[in-house]
Amino acid sequence: MRIAPPPLRILLSAASAWTALTGVAVAQSRPQTDQVDDVIVTAAPYGVSQRASVIATDVVDEQALAVAPAQSLGDLLSSQPGLRSTSFAPGASRPVIRGLSGPRVQVLTNGIGLIDASSVSPDHAVATDPAEASRIEVVRGPSTLIYGGSAIGGVVNIIDDRVPTEQPDGGVDGVISTQASSVDDGRSIFGRLTVGAGPFVFNVDGVDRRTGDYAIPSPSLSARKATADGVARDDNDTQPNSATELQTWGGGAAYVGEKGFIGAAYKETDSEYGTVAEPDVFIRLNQTREDVRGEYRFDAGPFSALRGNYGHARYTHTEFEGPGQPGTIFNSDGQEGRIDLVQRERPIGEKGAWNGGIGVQALTRDFSAIGAEAYVPSTRIEEQGVYAIQRHDRGATGFEGGLRFDRRTLTATPLGTTREVEREYDNVSASIAAFARPAPGLFVALSLARNERAPGEVELFANGLHVATGAYETGDPTLDTETVTTLEATVHYATGAFEGDLHVYGSRYDGFIDERPTGAIFTDGGEDFPVFRFVQTDADFYGFEAQGSYAVWSSGDRTVSLEGQADYVHADTDLGPAARIPPYSVTGRIAYASTAIDAGLEVRHVGQQNELAAFEPGTDGYTLVNLTGAWRPLADRNVTVFAEARNLTDAEAREHVSFLKDIAPLPGRNLRIGLAYRF
Repeated sequence: MRIAPPPLRILLSAASAWTALTGVAVAQSRPQTDQVDDVIVTAAPYGVSQRASVIATDVVDEQALAVAPAQSLGDLLSSQPGLRSTSFAPGASRPVIRGLSGPRVQVLTNGIGLIDASSVSPDHAVATDPAEASRIEVVRGPSTLIYGGSAIGGVVNIIDDRVPTEQPDGGVDGVISTQASSVDDGRSIFGRLTVGAGPFVFNVDGVDRRTGDYAIPSPSLSARKATADGVARDDNDTQPNSATELQTWGGGAAYVGEKGFIGAAYKETDSEYGTVAEPDVFIRLNQTREDVRGEYRFDAGPFSALRGNYGHARYTHTEFEGPGQPGTIFNSDGQEGRIDLVQRERPIGEKGAWNGGIGVQALTRDFSAIGAEAYVPSTRIEEQGVYAIQRHDRGATGFEGGLRFDRRTLTATPLGTTREVEREYDNVSASIAAFARPAPGLFVALSLARNERAPGEVELFANGLHVATGAYETGDPTLDTETVTTLEATVHYATGAFEGDLHVYGSRYDGFIDERPTGAIFTDGGEDFPVFRFVQTDADFYGFEAQGSYAVWSSGDRTVSLEGQADYVHADTDLGPAARIPPYSVTGRIAYASTAIDAGLEVRHVGQQNELAAFEPGTDGYTLVNLTGAWRPLADRNVTVFAEARNLTDAEAREHVSFLKDIAPLPGRNLRIGLAYRF
């Protein structure tokens, strides 16, 4: 299969963005010094430094999460390069990676699937809250093999400390963080306490978050939509039915010894949020989850560690047509487990090392939808996978490669029939990469990946009106495996005052599963809805992500930095442009950092999008101006007072990847203040 080279304009755009971020810095760079770097455990079982990763990664660490906005996962990550949010409602937003979402993006907790229904529909919430995390890792693109074909678009891994993996310093540590926001009259509080007692460690945590309908800078109905429909724009100053409530609590315990740990945890999540799409419809969600995690480190032999992870979850959410009027109920009950064997690192020469790992993974999940608006039948999903990954780093050059086999089985009785249908898919994914360090601080890599994904339950078996998307959706039980071949070039550069990353990629899909209008119309309650059907076609995606920072001034513990990032993705299929592909974005920041005070001014511009699929409205570009600050009044820095003024100009902004972009702009001007205390 031939992979299409990215057009010249994308290469020129990427080069221009990289030059803008690096040109001055390279000319004024100082000799490289040793720096602490993030190790990404989501990319490989043995962990890989961000500056030595052949795939695109992002990290939101504990310090950033402590002062981050209290919002759902997709909205929190939407400003990262290459990422957007589905922005269906404040209570339901899922990450979009390089224009891909839904079943193509895996959202995990500690490497195990959430076992919720968030990939089934954009109005379904992710059954976790970012406040629970001690760290969030993002892998952009399909190259990671340890999580299977459903990660064909990327992985978001939420890492928490609910099962303790080490003894707390001094026997006790924890964090309390609370904040309030003006745009939605929001209030939230999060707390975590970890206590050690001999070899045993106990953890308890909880989140309580509440928001009202958020203020909007313009009428909720877009000017484009009003003109197209020949109607007047509304006079709303708040977004109707956008209020949220969320409570999560959990606890865990572990035995932590010299050679590893073993522990268990329990979590319960309750959430209620308006759907925005309909004025009176809201969703009430509940999930309970049990997890068991462990690791044993070997003294000798070919492997250094054995890791195990198991999770079981029961999920249900009910769509209410109004108070006391329950409608469709979605349930998901499943379990997933994985075992990883980490290969003992073997030195190569003075600076090199040979790392690797193998693993197995298994999943069973029972999904059901009950009610008048159930458009997908009850489905049983089973999956088994095995993988191997190796990295041979000689210092100046190296290679990395991996192989994975998955078997996925979906069993359902399609709506309107009495005959059970079983579809089984055997998928093989593989990747290979070569990398080099041609100069101090410079890492370059070229990777080639071929990944296969089995269709999801909606793509195979949907047959009914889907109110959230405003269409009658029909699946196709005969859909075949979706295959993508991706070529990606990576550059990491860090020397003296400058560091930056550039990723340029091109992907060719064989059997891309796309939802396309049939031309038919379905009428329900006097309202017409277009009929869409899942079909397979070929598709080409290409794009880039660039980011960099340069310390323009430093004195003691004080630093002033210029930071920037840009991203772009383009997607075409044999049937025309792909739907809901985000437009380009460019972000610039000036940041001041010191022991006592941090401050930053950010300007983010998102372009307009007029390359559209059938029935898809376009969106105008917008510019957001944001101001952030943090103050640590105590010498030990355990207390942080933080504030943010977001969208200072009260600009109208509409997220193109959202199904609700024409009836729900992003929030207007917002002042957020908070306090975080670590002990």
